[in-house]
Amino acid sequence: MRHAKHRYLLNLTATKRKALLISLAKSLFRYQKIKTTLARAKAARPLVERLITLAKRNDLASRRRAYRILQDHKLVKFLFEDIGQRFKNRSSGMTRFVRIGRRRGDNAEMVIFELTEIKETPKKQTKTKETALSEQTLKKTQLSEIKDKPSEEKEKEPSEEQPIKEEQPIKEQPTPKSPKEKPKKPSRTFLKGIKNIFKKERDSL
Repeated sequence: MRHAKHRYLLNLTATKRKALLISLAKSLFRYQKIKTTLARAKAARPLVERLITLAKRNDLASRRRAYRILQDHKLVKFLFEDIGQRFKNRSSGMTRFVRIGRRRGDNAEMVIFELTEIKETPKKQTKTKETALSEQTLKKTQLSEIKDKPSEEKEKEPSEEQPIKEEQPIKEQPTPKSPKEKPKKPSRTFLKGIKNIFKKERDSL
């Protein structure tokens, strides 16, 4: 008989439910807050709080027990060195739910499941209009100071006037002589005409 054995079954088998709860605990330790359903958050809360109590002890046996569940050395180190130190003075109330309404598809109640002690990372400062204007004015002042300063790299004036050398005319280089052009040969028709003239004279003799 299962008297007083209430648990969140989540409509999953034992192995799938165990894997789901471990993955929820891992993501909660990594990101410090996650968005999930109310039923899953309530099912994962006991596991998360048990792991945080192990981290508060901070001994070798508790580290081994935590690694047996999480199977991640880096995450176990972060859990014991960072998260465990945050909750050192707390005996309970390590997690909380923030209800954000119901999901549209299946009408499941959604929550933000988060740790009560969150370490906020510093955000990068965005440039406002005032800071941009101040930077522009600084640049303008720097440019004006540079213009006002006497230039140190001015050319030194000559103490004595040196005679200016007259530019000598550039000698034109002689162009290479082209080879002698051969006389053009008379065309064949001209030669044939001369031969015909001589033949006529011979015939007449």
